[in-house]
Amino acid sequence: MGRSADVPRAADGFAGNDAGCHILHVDMDAFFASVEIRRRPELRNRPVVVGGGTRGVVAAASYEARKYGVRSAMAMTQALRLCPRLTVLPPDRAAYTAASAAVMTVLREITPLVEPLSLDEAFLDVAGAERLHGRPGRIAERIRERIAADLGLTCSVGVAATKFVAKLASARCKPDGLLVVPVASTLEFLHPLPVTVLWGVGARTGEQLHRLGVRTVADLAATPLPALRRAIGAAVADHLHELAHGRDPRTVQVGEVEKSISSDHTLDTDLTAEADVGRELLRLADDVGRRVRERGFVARTVGIKIRFADFHTVTRVRTLPGPTDSSGAIFQTALQLYRSLQLDRPRIRLVGVKAENLHLAGSMPEQLSFDDLQPDDPAPTARSAPTARSAQQSPVAPDAVLDAARARFGGGAIGYAALLGAPGRNDGGGRAAAR
Repeated sequence: MGRSADVPRAADGFAGNDAGCHILHVDMDAFFASVEIRRRPELRNRPVVVGGGTRGVVAAASYEARKYGVRSAMAMTQALRLCPRLTVLPPDRAAYTAASAAVMTVLREITPLVEPLSLDEAFLDVAGAERLHGRPGRIAERIRERIAADLGLTCSVGVAATKFVAKLASARCKPDGLLVVPVASTLEFLHPLPVTVLWGVGARTGEQLHRLGVRTVADLAATPLPALRRAIGAAVADHLHELAHGRDPRTVQVGEVEKSISSDHTLDTDLTAEADVGRELLRLADDVGRRVRERGFVARTVGIKIRFADFHTVTRVRTLPGPTDSSGAIFQTALQLYRSLQLDRPRIRLVGVKAENLHLAGSMPEQLSFDDLQPDDPAPTARSAPTARSAQQSPVAPDAVLDAARARFGGGAIGYAALLGAPGRNDGGGRAAAR
């Protein structure tokens, strides 16, 4: 969707008619920060961010921190300038994953029709749960009560007839709120909002719409469709035209997998040598591949993100000939993408790797490629493979062996020798995501 920050807060509640409003959007409040505060009660009501490192970024900010202007993805140095009293905590992905699983368990006890969007949000279709749990607004209240009582966390819930409006409603009642948009009031709710809240309106489309004089959703709804098509293209125009009139035919997709799994890190020291960038790509590809396998997925697309010292950022993606869950294949593709950049900005401050176009393993046919047959690749031993040189070539490792050893002896028990003593590493300032 568009930028949730553009959605003004509304009074919460469900006093209005919630008949036909069977779609709920549950969005956890400042999730990573809230999980950290839950286990550190002394930090409650204090400005807290998850992130770290002098050159890192904010992964999540508590609402107390947001009062100072601190936001996710903000440079940590800027966040500390805005709020010198900020408490900075390193990310703990395992804790957030466990908390997310507990939240999804609560939601699935209400209805099996749950579509997770990320660790901290999900759509529900409660049409079939009303006989057991009551009207949609009451179900939303019950979810909030259960999550607060059982998990010590808060969430905001939007209730509407469509996914798009429900998501907007949850953004409008944050934090710790509930908002029902009655079917008959959908356009009254939508039309005053800025056009940037619409799914598909990014910076470029927003500029094009503003040149047409389209500032609000009402402006867009009133713009003739032919004029919209000429300005922003037929497909985007048709999509936005439907949303502006409150129409969104999408249903809750049960069992839909995450959109992507990614990992990126900001370095303490800018990288300039390809060997150093290659080592960082290897580290990230190893992490992404492990998480892809943990979730039982395979990926068809691999991407990279490179941020330079001047904060200019480039991304590249490549669709593979077949699906993979191999860390080595992810690394090799990431390295090829990096080499294809032909850089004129050699100083690099952030490196990221992403696997997307995910599917459940076994749900897609695989075709063996000659590139997959590498009998001469050395098998890794604990902290011994591949070497720094081979990390720049083909660091394919038997992933099952690595995963089993790490599960038994811990994440640091076995790894690539190429990653020992890698320069510029900032373990506290990175960010890992699953969408």
